[in-house]
Amino acid sequence: MVRAAQASFIVLPQTANPPASVYDYFCQRFDNIPADVWRERFNAGKVHWQDGQALALCTAYRPQQKVYYYREVAHEATPPYSESILYQDEQIVLANKPHFMALHPGGEVINQCLINRLRVRTDCKQLIAAHRLDRATAGIVLLVKQSERRDAYHGLFRHGQITKEYQALARLTPELLAEHSAGKLSLPRRWTVKNRIDKGSPSFTMRIVEGEANSHSEIALVSVEGEIGRFELMPITGKTHQLRLHMNSLGMPILNDNFYPILQPKGSEDYEQPMKLLARRLAFTDPVTGRLLDICLPELSL
Repeated sequence: MVRAAQASFIVLPQTANPPASVYDYFCQRFDNIPADVWRERFNAGKVHWQDGQALALCTAYRPQQKVYYYREVAHEATPPYSESILYQDEQIVLANKPHFMALHPGGEVINQCLINRLRVRTDCKQLIAAHRLDRATAGIVLLVKQSERRDAYHGLFRHGQITKEYQALARLTPELLAEHSAGKLSLPRRWTVKNRIDKGSPSFTMRIVEGEANSHSEIALVSVEGEIGRFELMPITGKTHQLRLHMNSLGMPILNDNFYPILQPKGSEDYEQPMKLLARRLAFTDPVTGRLLDICLPELSL
């Protein structure tokens, strides 16, 4: 078994009908893990209170208390590419996350996610991400070294006080190709995309549905290379898979996207052909230090 280098924790919720023990709650809360696995972990002292005291199978449920545990998987693969640190100071880290690397622990990923890899590299156990980035998407991630500072940096995204620019490659529609071939395609060609995004099926996908718009992206075609267009994208809102869905809604799904327009079978990823979406630029005034930071990555290659 591969065990997480750092403990995860949950806060036991206040509920009208609490279970008798913490063990019972874990079996209910994490029902994807067999009860006998939790029994072994409790008996082995792998679940404990915040002060380090191990929990027994009969330890009573205590609402609002933190319980710490270690994620375990039978095997954890090493990502095909490595992250790099673009900038760091006393408060933050700006890292370049490669394609195919998860940002957080989840599923079969424990220690090989970006956050845990950077916690080791920076010797900062409190390091947390200020925003999200899909596993399939590469690019710049802002991470905060002190948990009490996270809200200040998260506020940059919440209040639109940060510039986020992405780049994507996609095959042009026949109409745009015809315009380009005829010399009638004026660049940049711009689109404003606003629609409603909701959970799809399966639940790890998203979909565009009828209703009031809750997503907004500004998209521009800036150059054409053969049948492939290079796009600059600015997400005004931050819905899961927003840019991928919005490009697909224009009839130009991002190259090598395994989810949209058609969900590909699990395990069909080709590490030699990553999805062509890059979180290319972040620019903001640091809310703690007042420094102006503007980090930009090289363009995507075809």
